[in-house]
Amino acid sequence: MLETKLCGVRLRNPTVLASGILGVSGASLAKVARKGAGAVTSKSVSIEERKGHPCPILLTYEAGVMNAVGLSNPGVDKIIDELRFYKQNSNAPLIASIFASKTKDFGICAKKISEAKPDLIEVNISCPNVEAEFGKPFAADVRMAAAVTRAVKKNTKIPVFVKLSPNVPDIASIAKSVEKAGANGITAVNTVGPGMIINIEAGKPLLANKAGGMSGPAIKPIAVKAVYDIYSAVKIPIIGTGGVTTGRDAVEMFMAGATAVGIGSGVYYRGVDIFKKVCDEIAEFMRRHGYNKIKEMIGIAH
Repeated sequence: MLETKLCGVRLRNPTVLASGILGVSGASLAKVARKGAGAVTSKSVSIEERKGHPCPILLTYEAGVMNAVGLSNPGVDKIIDELRFYKQNSNAPLIASIFASKTKDFGICAKKISEAKPDLIEVNISCPNVEAEFGKPFAADVRMAAAVTRAVKKNTKIPVFVKLSPNVPDIASIAKSVEKAGANGITAVNTVGPGMIINIEAGKPLLANKAGGMSGPAIKPIAVKAVYDIYSAVKIPIIGTGGVTTGRDAVEMFMAGATAVGIGSGVYYRGVDIFKKVCDEIAEFMRRHGYNKIKEMIGIAH
């Protein structure tokens, strides 16, 4: 009932661990898979080690979560062994997330990460803290987004999903550009913002970086609209990500056009077994409404 496919890769259920949450080590990824995730995404990795921002890097507020981790990671060469460990200890599909500051470096990183033989590669062109060499985020420009996609596709035979930003006036045009450049799928969306929360007692921002990306329940309507717009524009599958914490949230994403749903901040709200909980809730909804397969719900809001 809950099985779905992304570019021919079978997922036992449509829940996907989003990048940046519990994805630093092979052991943590394997734990998430054991807890019920249909697929897992590793934390975004670059060619060289990146320290990221100083603490505090994360906070919760009444409507969601805000972070300014800064894409800290040990570098692609060190993460390959972690991904291999995961592949040896879990059967759930692995999505390896990569990022870079230059177009050509995306290609280099894709070639290296392919050595770990992930099932899919996610190309993160949309982190609020990473900009292109000309000072403009890759995800904000149709030509730059397409150029990154082509660079990655030239360096791997593994299906490629491009992760887009909601912080653009026309996300559908970005989606069309990466599809034309060879993307096999879209992940939508990354965090919203950046935003800021000020400690009024101290008179200064709470995050050390001052601003950070917003996630959690507050951004779900934005993510759903992004998925809806992208589905209208492209024919490749979408992983709908942003504010999914319940089975009803997941169904909303399917009806907007998603083939699978990414869950990140939801782990904070419902624990690491959120994947099983969401799957149980999806299955119950399907039984009550007469759906036999996930694909029967995909895009029906259109």
